[in-house]
Amino acid sequence: MPHEITRVAIIGAGPAGLLLSWALQGVGIDSIVIENRSQEYVVGRIRAGVLEQGSVETLTRLGLGDRLASEGLQHDGIFLQYAGERHNVNFNELIGRTVTVYGQQEVVKDLVSAHAAAGSTIYYEASDVAVDGLTSKNPSVTFVHDGEQHTINADFVVGADGFHGICRASIPAEEITLFDRSYPYAWLGILADVAPSSDELIYALHEDGFAMLSMRSPVVSRLYLQVDPADDIVNWSDDRIWEALHTRLGTPGWALQEGQITDKSITPMRSFVASRLAYGSLFLVGDAGHIVPPTGAKGLNSAISDVTQLAAAFTAFYAKDETLLSSYSETALARQWRVQQFSRWMTEMLHTSPGDLQTGAFDYRSQLGQLDYVTHSPLAARMLAEQYTGLLL
Repeated sequence: MPHEITRVAIIGAGPAGLLLSWALQGVGIDSIVIENRSQEYVVGRIRAGVLEQGSVETLTRLGLGDRLASEGLQHDGIFLQYAGERHNVNFNELIGRTVTVYGQQEVVKDLVSAHAAAGSTIYYEASDVAVDGLTSKNPSVTFVHDGEQHTINADFVVGADGFHGICRASIPAEEITLFDRSYPYAWLGILADVAPSSDELIYALHEDGFAMLSMRSPVVSRLYLQVDPADDIVNWSDDRIWEALHTRLGTPGWALQEGQITDKSITPMRSFVASRLAYGSLFLVGDAGHIVPPTGAKGLNSAISDVTQLAAAFTAFYAKDETLLSSYSETALARQWRVQQFSRWMTEMLHTSPGDLQTGAFDYRSQLGQLDYVTHSPLAARMLAEQYTGLLL
């Protein structure tokens, strides 16, 4: 029965877990990562694709910026489209900051390669993962790997295992409150082998529902449609998807280019925040502690923010300063609630209401007024730019 000792045991080898382990390794703090999925699955997951400027700076500072610099697509702003007209919000002109399109799976690939070169200890395809002793100074993680029972004793356990993971569920129910909100719409997302039809992301409000044009590379487009959360992807043929995209994204003199759809799925939209990100020796990062609707492009960036703060807190702790670690939950949640506000604001401004005709008509015209204000008021546009490109840590 293998028995190991480390300073930080990290459960979850997504971007949050791998990035935290890498950041700690850089300052001489050892860690072990445990993941229940295969490495191939982790690398292949298609998720977020827009990095805030602060996230780019963090990844670059940690030595993970080479491919990001050469393959990432830096964008000065976004387009907001409504009433058949497209308006550019130029973040760089407004506040001197940008965002970079670089898929989450690419960030994970960079992290996996870096860890492999460094010989990091990462257990993929671990089963029966459990944590114990979270209120002690010697918590443990047990799991089965390659048929053997493993035990890891650590100073701290970090839950980077997502919304459905075991870590947050290990906190007694009476010690935590879960704030949850489901939205009455979902996103149908596709990947298509076609060059993006725009050099910036397009967020479009249309009477038929929201649509978005994004990208993953100069030859791969990522597009979204607002659909009913109860809808089934089998109801959406490729032809129907392209027809809806043409309708919702169309403007005079501009054409959406079609290509082979290689992936399509429907994702419900929700907001979720746990009331605490720390319990005894356990700390939560990323989706284990909070989820945002994707409209504001904050999911991966929020995880990177958590990791940045927690890595600094662990570094200070081992330098005999416990201040940052004791305040991690409060500090991270304060930032997260600002992120939640922005994500909700973007979501509700750009998605049509599923209510009755009269309510829906009122809401739609109110949204038009809101978008008109954002695109014509320098102060409102600056507010959008500041939050979209990322709140400073």
